[in-house]
Amino acid sequence: MSHPAWDWKLSDLAEVPKHGRTVFSCFSCGGGSTMGYKLAGYTMLGNVEIDPQMMRIYRKNHNPLHPFLMPIQDFKALPNDQLPPELFDLDILDGSPPCSVFSLSGDREDKWGGEYSFREGQVVQRLDDLFFDFLDVAEKLKPRVIVAENVRGMMVGKARGFVSLVLSRFRELGYRPQLFLLNSATMGVPQKRERLFFVAAREDQALPPLQLEFNDPPVLYRDVRSGEGKPLNTSTKTYSRWKRKRPIDLSMGDVTEREKGKASDYNTIILKDQKVSNTLASSSWFLRSDEPCRISDMDSIRIQTFPSDYDFLDSDVSYVCGMSVPPLMMKRIAEQIHLQW
Repeated sequence: MSHPAWDWKLSDLAEVPKHGRTVFSCFSCGGGSTMGYKLAGYTMLGNVEIDPQMMRIYRKNHNPLHPFLMPIQDFKALPNDQLPPELFDLDILDGSPPCSVFSLSGDREDKWGGEYSFREGQVVQRLDDLFFDFLDVAEKLKPRVIVAENVRGMMVGKARGFVSLVLSRFRELGYRPQLFLLNSATMGVPQKRERLFFVAAREDQALPPLQLEFNDPPVLYRDVRSGEGKPLNTSTKTYSRWKRKRPIDLSMGDVTEREKGKASDYNTIILKDQKVSNTLASSSWFLRSDEPCRISDMDSIRIQTFPSDYDFLDSDVSYVCGMSVPPLMMKRIAEQIHLQW
């Protein structure tokens, strides 16, 4: 009996037929997109990552040929003769520029143009500049295709002006950009994760428009549920709210809104067996609906379609998963790019 696509191991990659197309990944984090490209038969040439811990995890699991531990601004400033020649004959330049300033939560417009360290110990940066730094790398390397992933919030309200600037920059560089709003739940991923993908082909290739349409049946939480979760401390507010929840409640915020007229703790999600999981974010707290505990690490791994033998070293599993692109989501996109282009 064959395994479902979300149930896989890093060791399975040795069996994937290679077609010779190459990828280089920026803002690689734990390598979610890297694994997606590998599952689709691509050869990964290396990565750029600013976070030392994420780079340790990436190297441990992916053994990159050309890893660059540095801010993307430093990478783009490297003289061309200090870069591997194969990076200048690249099929895909991949990147997921950090996007928290475009998240739909909080006072996001107030954050634009501000400088933030998006994790303790990292360099303070203007996060809304990073997309253009990534496109500067594209200008330097001139790949055949550029793939960039970001949050749905970039398409909402004032942020659409930012998207227009990004599309204009793609065109200035000689690329034909396309925008795709995709939900991972339609792509075989056990999670409702809406993400915006910019896919751009270099003008000189005369390629047809890319078609990306997915309609896989949903994978429910009960399908991936596995192992014991971490029990809630019975003296906490979260535990008492969990005890008072009703069948219609989808988060602790629903409980507090009903009881106090104002939602708080809405990031603590109640996962139900018969539903598809919510988006797994780096700060997510997912609780099982039928027992007072957080979901298990294996639940997080499966919901994000990470391999079961992935080595997280000493990092929090849900944090690394939540910071990454689901490998199966990127695999489906990468397959279509290879098939159609």
